Amino acid sequence: MTILKQDTDLALERLAKAKRIVCVTHRNPDGDAIGSLLGMGMLLDNVCNGTQVILFDKDPAPDTFSFLPNVQHVQNTLQPAEGDLYVFLDAAEPKLTGMHESNPELFDGTYASINIDHHPTNSKFASINFIEPDAASSCEIVVEIADMLGWEITGDIATCLLTGVYTDTGGLLHSNTTASVYRTVARLLRAGARQQEIVKAVFRTASMSTLRLWGRVLEHISLSEEGGAISAVMEEDFRATGAHYSQLTGAIDYVNAVPGMKFSLILSEREGVVKGSLRTLRDDVDVAAMAGKFSGGGHKKAAGFSIPGTLKPEVRWKVVEPVFSASEEADVNGFANKIDNG
Repeated sequence: MTILKQDTDLALERLAKAKRIVCVTHRNPDGDAIGSLLGMGMLLDNVCNGTQVILFDKDPAPDTFSFLPNVQHVQNTLQPAEGDLYVFLDAAEPKLTGMHESNPELFDGTYASINIDHHPTNSKFASINFIEPDAASSCEIVVEIADMLGWEITGDIATCLLTGVYTDTGGLLHSNTTASVYRTVARLLRAGARQQEIVKAVFRTASMSTLRLWGRVLEHISLSEEGGAISAVMEEDFRATGAHYSQLTGAIDYVNAVPGMKFSLILSEREGVVKGSLRTLRDDVDVAAMAGKFSGGGHKKAAGFSIPGTLKPEVRWKVVEPVFSASEEADVNGFANKIDNG
């Protein structure tokens, strides 16, 4: 990773001037989002004496991460005037925070801001941007910044940051698990990260509602002519299983395990918006490019998108856009074919 001293110097200058710092991550937070949010929040609490540090995410943290220190302090409502410096973590673009429409002033230069992220599609929307596409997780970048600035990483901070590294690498099983990742893991373990606590909570614990929801995902899998394993869950599935939307996290790895598939896709609907999660195990498939066709993005082997609409169960799943003409329906099973044909 390459973090420029001129950027860290400018960040330190902004931090020194701030009286209230707000740390923000993306909606429906995963382990990297909540881990980097909490880890950076504690780092700033320790080094910015007398400065109030506020943690914000528009959605509650999943129960999976309830073991993490300070997670109970994450706010789900926020008035922009509460902060004079905003630190965005693991958010590739403003809309992922859910604040781009209600509070556009956060992204137009009105407020000083710092952006820390590892997604190659990051739009560099902040006044200071630490974007490292080669990093496996945003938590990895936070570790690099902390070490570069000489900030102490305590056991609690290390536990939060290791959670993000573990979840974004699938427990060090994904292809983004590089030598740098192992060095970061070793660094965090030396700092006192509680590895087994993370492993138990994230990889070896699942509630009944989660298992029921994943069961519906597996039941709905179909194989497309384009070589994709596709599943979908509707709002009714969440109600019937008693699962929260965040509990869908992790199910995509099982859909992606179908042998011989070019890609996997899970569609889910929530309040008039359909979210798509894409994965691939192949080097010749770029799911970030596929998601980009729907104004989404991510990484070459893991990406996502959100579009207005609802899911319509047929022999082939369809996303029905919120329009009156039936001709405006988007055939999701033609997804890959549409992309291939431009």
